[in-house]
Order: sequence, then C-alpha cells, then structure tokens
Amino acid sequence: MSHLVLVMGVSGAGKSTVGPLIAERLGLRFDDADSFHPPANVAKMSRGEPLDDADRAPWLDAIGAHLAAHEGIGCVVTCSALKRAYRDRLRVPAPGLRLVFLQGDLALVAARQAARQGHFMPASLVASQFATLEPPAPEEGAILLDVAATPQALAEAAIAALRA
Repeated sequence: MSHLVLVMGVSGAGKSTVGPLIAERLGLRFDDADSFHPPANVAKMSRGEPLDDADRAPWLDAIGAHLAAHEGIGCVVTCSALKRAYRDRLRVPAPGLRLVFLQGDLALVAARQAARQGHFMPASLVASQFATLEPPAPEEGAILLDVAATPQALAEAAIAALRA
C-alpha cells in the first residue's frame, strides 16, 4: 500500500532524521519541505525572523502540489505544519495524507536545534515555533510520537501505526 505521509513538528524535533528512515523502510520517496521554501523565506529565517502565514502560503501550496503528484504512488515529506490551518491546506490536494507528529519538550528540542550544523533555522526561533504550534486534534488522526525515543524507534512506531 502506498502512503502519503507528513512527518511534522517544530524545527529540531527530528523530522529530517526520522522521515528518511520511514521512507526507506516503506520504499517511498523522501522530500524535506525545507527544499520547497522560496529564497525569500530562507533569507528571512536566516536573519532570525519567524515566517508569517503570508510567507508560508506559497510554501504550503508547493508541498501540497508535490503530495498530490504522488497520490497513489506514495511519498514521505517532512514539514513543520505547525497550525491546523496549514495541515488542512495540505489535505485539500492530498486528502489521504497521514500525519506523524514528532512532539517533545522545548528544552530537548532547543538543544537539538542548537547542535545542528549548517541549517538556516537558528535555535533562537524554536520558542516561536512552540508558540505557534497547534498540536493535531484527535480527529486529525495523527500518529503521536515522543522525540525522546531514538530515531529508529520513532520510525518503527510510525511504520507500525501506518500499517495498522
């Protein structure tokens, strides 16, 4: 069975580590939503400025179009998808989208983000991501995973839930 999977959570939660593990195990294409950002968004975040909804709209539309193009084939995409409205926007072109929410404690996630090398998102923006985050509601059917686990354990739990 092909799956359209969105691995979501704040920056530093482990999406870019766990997403490829899930994709590899399921035999699916993997794409990091960071690659869909227009240059203006990357520049803004690099300056330590959080994105607003107007900045995110074309980014979300590009991700949604990518997901729609993989309907029936399947793919795994990472995307913060911090607000319900963002996830709803992604579900319009990809109604079968499954969410894997990597959730964790602010201190742990901030420490991980600070340790990242060569990423445009500074650790200083992690708190703004937590302030923006609207965790998935029960009716969204998200697979909820605690990022304190190892990436391999998170991927295994996600795959088991996707196959259930």
